[in-house]
Amino acid sequence: MGIREELERIRTEALKGLASAEDEKSVEEIRVKVLGKKGELTAILKQMGSLPAEERPAAGREANMVRSEIEKALSDALDSVRKKMRDRRLAEETVDVTMAGRAPARGTLHPVSIVTEDLIDIFRSMGFDVVDGPEVETERYNFEALNVPADHPARDMQDTFYIGDGLLLRTQTSAAQIRTMENRTPPIRIVSPGRVCRADELDATHSPVFHQMEGLVVDKGITMCDLKGTLERFAQEIYGADTKVRFRPSFFPFTEPSVEVDVSCSACRGEGCRVCKGSGWIEILGAGMVHPKVLRDCGIDPDVYSGFAFGIGLDRLATTRYKISDIRLLFENDLRFLKQF
Repeated sequence: MGIREELERIRTEALKGLASAEDEKSVEEIRVKVLGKKGELTAILKQMGSLPAEERPAAGREANMVRSEIEKALSDALDSVRKKMRDRRLAEETVDVTMAGRAPARGTLHPVSIVTEDLIDIFRSMGFDVVDGPEVETERYNFEALNVPADHPARDMQDTFYIGDGLLLRTQTSAAQIRTMENRTPPIRIVSPGRVCRADELDATHSPVFHQMEGLVVDKGITMCDLKGTLERFAQEIYGADTKVRFRPSFFPFTEPSVEVDVSCSACRGEGCRVCKGSGWIEILGAGMVHPKVLRDCGIDPDVYSGFAFGIGLDRLATTRYKISDIRLLFENDLRFLKQF
């Protein structure tokens, strides 16, 4: 077969192959087969030197024409297969805008967050402001200004996480009432929710990290009756309109007199059951009239002003409200548990 016949064969086969190419790989294989360093057309061009001198010009022109035609066909084929691939991908990835979309997953509030927000709403309806305080406190705000002397058992290392240099993780949100009384002039009516820490063993009813809400009212003529009326309103909002409140004498260094506050058991309505251990009552918080020394140390004259304070355990409130048997469930971040709320 002569060179001209060979060139025609290469041209015909290359154009036919490019016309049926389905992807870039097929086009590249044809290019390498024909125009590569060891390609068919390259081999033909290397044979030009063996032709008689009078035949070389015509053969060279024909070889160059074939090369140009194949190169153009390669470019066209590459554009064609790329367009086909793009059209195929667009067809496969088409989004039906009329289809119903996927609803985003909605989270749920933690039971302690629910209780906290509910209490804030209740106390705001009674005219209370919400204040905050630092979780890392000084001994003065956490103890001394609250009439807790240096030899008080609560100052022992086994109850408090000390950081050093007079700093500690606050053991109660009561520290916020001192900061408030130092910076405000009565009348004062605030609640302060937040996280607190104590060196307790972790079990079904205790945790080294828990949540409290401190309440404080300071004004002229504030009495224990005001405290009882406020806490009755709070308890009835949380546990139901028929809930009863009971005060029992107690002791806290920063209040005098001090009381433990019980509510009638919501499970048995005061009849006695396993939840209230047969007593008909459940303890929910501690409270009392602000100690005169605490007022005086904050720059408030106890002969003119009086006040009451209370501290609510938000975790205990959440467990009693939702009948949660183990406080540790509140801190384990198990979504199967938390999604129930």
